[in-house]
This record gives sequence, C-alpha cells and structure tokens, in this order.
Amino acid sequence: MRRLEHLWWPALQAAAQQPGSTVVLPVGAFEQHGPHLPMGTDLLFAEAVVDRVLDRLPAELPLWRLPAVAFGFSPEHLGFPGTVSLSAEALLAQLQGIAAALSEAGFRRLVLFNGHGGQIALLQVAARQLQQQFPSLAVLPWFLWSGPPGVLEQIPEPERSQGLHAGRLETSLMLALHPELVGELPAGEAMASPPAGLSLEGAVPTAWRTRSLSNSGVVGDPAGASAAEGELLLQGLVGGWCELFDTLLRSDWPHMRPVVGTMQRQ
Repeated sequence: MRRLEHLWWPALQAAAQQPGSTVVLPVGAFEQHGPHLPMGTDLLFAEAVVDRVLDRLPAELPLWRLPAVAFGFSPEHLGFPGTVSLSAEALLAQLQGIAAALSEAGFRRLVLFNGHGGQIALLQVAARQLQQQFPSLAVLPWFLWSGPPGVLEQIPEPERSQGLHAGRLETSLMLALHPELVGELPAGEAMASPPAGLSLEGAVPTAWRTRSLSNSGVVGDPAGASAAEGELLLQGLVGGWCELFDTLLRSDWPHMRPVVGTMQRQ
C-alpha cells in the first residue's frame, strides 16, 4: 500500500523509518487549457504518471505518495474564466507545512512531481528553502516533461518548441488518458512571437500572459494530436520515470552531510 493517506499512523511511522524512505507529492494546477482541455490537465497528467510508476516499481522499494496539490501558481492564465492561481507565498507555505510533517515523521526524501511548467522555478526555490529549513529531508523538484530523454522528439517542430500550452503535446496525452474530457479542437490562430534569438521559455525567456498571445488560451497548435501519439508519450514518460525513480531509490543520493552548527567567537 503506497498511499500515505490509507495508512494508520504506526504503519506510516514504520514506512518513514525505512532506509531511503521517499515520498512523492504530485503538484498540479487549476487553469484554463484552451477551449478543448480540462482545467485540471496538469494535475491529471502528474497523477497518471506517478500512479503508473508506483504500480510498476518493485514493492520493496521505499516509495509512497501523498494526495496531490491541486492548485498551483498560474498567474499567466488569469483572465480566462475558472483559472485559480495561488500566490507564490501561499504555495510555498503549503509545501512548508507538508515538508515539516514528513521531516518530523522521519522520511528522508520528498519528490515534488510537478505537472505545470509555469511553476518550475518556484518549486526549485521551494526545494532550496525546504532543504535549509529541514536539513534531514532531501527535496527534489522534478518536472513531468523534462526527466526522461527523447519523449518530446516525436512531436515535430515548430510545435515541439513552441507548443507550450494546450497544443499538440498535451492534447495527444489527454486523448490517450481521458478522451472523454477532450472537446472540439480549436482552429489555429496567429500568435505574437518574440524577435529572433529570444523566446517565451528556454535560454532567453520573458514573462508572458496568455491573453497577450492567444484569444483561445492555446499557445501552440493541437492539430495533428492523436490518442496513438499520446500512448507513445505516456509510455515514454512512465518508462523513463520508472528508471529515474528506481535509480534514486537504490542509491543514497543526495548525500546528506550533518549540519554543522555556527561557531561562536571566543
């Protein structure tokens, strides 16, 4: 049983005391995904991959999951009905409370398994802060799409690099996971593009608001999406993350050195 919310507290305590005990926390968002994908797209993706990884990994590996964080940091999508965006401070506070409880129980690692690209940097900041506050708990801020190599290569350019939100990539994966949640695909629209050499994300990024780029909420083009393509994406994600989690759980990474107290001057 790998769901911590299903355990009695003595069983949870025993789980925490296992060498290398690791907890994965799916982190999603509640935000518009164009007129054809559900508000909880990022959460659905993170949970789907995590659950499949948990099912595949050997039972003896010390890995458990928490209920997901359903609301995230999504200010770029405000202006579309229904988008819920926590402040950075609110999300950090929630993660701090979770990490405090895990550290107190004795768990050794916390993986923030994030499905929303708009909060990658924030969760990296959170990981550093949590590491400072709870030195015995290693915190790993992982992003769904940036771990397993080669997954995105089946998406052709320019959609691979420019389809940042509700485009072909996400639409294909949703068609594979929950086709009943996919609406009629919107027609492509011309979007504002940064000057040559600059980018919305990547090496030379800029902060952006979806309303400034797209009337539909789509940043990219879902044309060409298919359930078959989504199945290949899903297989690549699950297989790749299984390998990465297995590597982590069979190691002592990251090495946690004892905290050295501040020396007082005589």
